[in-house]
Amino acid sequence: MGGLIGRSLLLVPVAFAAAAQEPAPILAHARTPEGRAILLRFQFKKGLSVEGKALPRAFLAKGVDPGGWVPFEGLSPEGKRWALAALFPEDQWRQGEVRHIIRHPEVESVWTLAALFTGHGQNYDRLMAENPDLPEKLRDGDTWRIPRSLLSVDLGGTGRGPDRSQPEDDLDDEARVAAYRGLLAFGEDAQGKYAAYRMRKGEALYSSVVIRYTDRVDPKGVSELADRIAKRSGIADVRGIQPGQLIKIPVAFLADPFQSEGSSGLAEDREIRAEVRRTVRVEAGPKLKGVRIVLDAGHGGVDPGARANGLWESDFVYDIAMRVRRLLEQETEAQVSSTILYPGLGLKSRELIRTPSRTAEILTSPPFAVDGESPSAVSVHLRWVLANDLFAAFRRTKGDAQKTLFLSFHADSLHPSARGSMIYVPGAALVPTTFALGGAKTARVAEGRRSSRVAFTGREKLQGEARSRQFSEALLNALHRDRIPVHANRPIRNVIYRGGGKWVPAVIRYSTGATKALIEVANLTNEDDAANLRDPEFRERYAAAVVNAIRAYYRK
Repeated sequence: MGGLIGRSLLLVPVAFAAAAQEPAPILAHARTPEGRAILLRFQFKKGLSVEGKALPRAFLAKGVDPGGWVPFEGLSPEGKRWALAALFPEDQWRQGEVRHIIRHPEVESVWTLAALFTGHGQNYDRLMAENPDLPEKLRDGDTWRIPRSLLSVDLGGTGRGPDRSQPEDDLDDEARVAAYRGLLAFGEDAQGKYAAYRMRKGEALYSSVVIRYTDRVDPKGVSELADRIAKRSGIADVRGIQPGQLIKIPVAFLADPFQSEGSSGLAEDREIRAEVRRTVRVEAGPKLKGVRIVLDAGHGGVDPGARANGLWESDFVYDIAMRVRRLLEQETEAQVSSTILYPGLGLKSRELIRTPSRTAEILTSPPFAVDGESPSAVSVHLRWVLANDLFAAFRRTKGDAQKTLFLSFHADSLHPSARGSMIYVPGAALVPTTFALGGAKTARVAEGRRSSRVAFTGREKLQGEARSRQFSEALLNALHRDRIPVHANRPIRNVIYRGGGKWVPAVIRYSTGATKALIEVANLTNEDDAANLRDPEFRERYAAAVVNAIRAYYRK
C-alpha cells in the first residue's frame, strides 16, 4: 500500500463554508504514482472524495466521469487503496487486518469507517463488535482493527457488505410476525417473567431484539431498553454479544404480537389478523375508476419536521407526495386531492431541494397558514378534518365509501440501525369510539364546522385497521419489486411508543377513509436512507411504487 504514494503529503483542516454546526472538511494533498498532484477531501458524514482532473484512468471505476470531485464509490479497487493510504498514512495494512489510527475524530465516525473500509456503513455494529474496548465516540490516537473478514473485497478482504438477511424476510407480515414469535420461549426467574431469545449470526441487540420485539424505534428509547435488556441478561457489553447468546426480554416490554398466551394484547392482535383474512378487496380496475384519494405531506412551513444528515423531513416528503399526485392524475381516473400546499412551489416536484420552504398552508376554506401563529397541533388536526370533509362530499355524490384512501407521507429520525420504509396503520384498540375537536383547533374554517366530529363502531375500527394492513402489504410488495429498502423487522405497525406512552398518529386515528396509512419513507438518521431521499430519481421511483401499490390494492 505505502508504495502507491509518490511523496509526503500534508493534511490541512480547511475552514470554508460548511453546513451549520458541521466540522470543516479535511483536505489531503498527495501525489499519484506518476507524480501528479491530487487533492482529497474528507467531509463529515459525507465521506471521502478525490479531485478527478489529474486522476489516473486506472483509479476510476468503469464509466465514472473524472470531472469535478469523484466520490470514493467511483474509484476502482486500486484507486480506493491509494486514496485510503493517502488520507491515512499512519494506518498499518497487515496480512490479516488493517489497523486504522484515528487522527480526525471531529470528521471520522464508526459509520464512515465502516463505509470506507468494509464497503457499507451498515457494518458499523460489526466493526464496533471487533473493537469492544473502544468507545463509539472516536478519540484521537485510538487504533481500530478491521479484520480481513470484514474488509471489503476491493481492499483485499473477504467482506461483501452487510448480511442482514434472515429467512423471514420473504414472508408477508402475518407469517413474518408468526416466525419471529416462534423464536421466543417464555420463562420466569427471580426478576419476573421474560421472553427468551437466542441471538443469530449477524444480529444486533438494537435491531434484532429491541426494534423487532418491542414497539420502540426512536434512538433514546431503543438505547435505553437495549441497556436494560442487556443488564437483565447478564451482558456487560452489548457490542460483544455472540451468536447463541440468551437474551431475556421482560414481558412488560413486548409488543402485542409477542405477548404470552392468554394476554389481552395477543388476543387483540389475533382478532385483527383474522379480520384481515376475512376482508374482501374492493375492485376498481387499473385506472382506479371511482377511487377517492387524499394525499398528505407531513409538517411544512415553520415546521421542517425531523432533521438528520443534512436533510429535513418536510420538503422531501412533500416532493414525493407531489410526484404521487402527478402520476395518479396522468395515469388513472382516481379523484385526487392534497391537504397541504407550498404556495411558492404549487403542486410541482423538484429535482434539487436546497433549503427548507418557509411557507405552507392547509387547503381548508379559507386556507390555514402553517406560520407558527397557532399551535402546530392545529395544522395536524386540520389535515384529517379536511380529508374527512372531502370524503363526506364524495359519499354524498354516491361515491363508494370503501374506495376512499388517505395517505400521509413522512420521514422519521429513528435509531440509525433502522433502515427503509415503515408503515403505520390505525390500531383498532387505540381508535376512539367518538371524538370532537375543540373550537380552538378548528381555526374557524368551514371544514371544521362540518367535519371535526368522528364516531366509529367496533366493526369500523377493525375494518379500518384490516383494510389499512392490506394496503400496507401491497405497498411493501411494490417497494420490494423496485428494490426500495424496507424496514427489516416489522415494517407494518399499529402503534407508536415514545416517551413512556403509546398512540396512533392523529391523521390516521381520526380519518374516516376506509383505508389509511402513515408512510415513513425513510429513516433520516440512517446515512443510506438519507442518501436515497436526497436523490430525485429515488423519490420518483418511490412515487411510482406507491401508485403501483394503490392499483394492486384495488384489485381482487
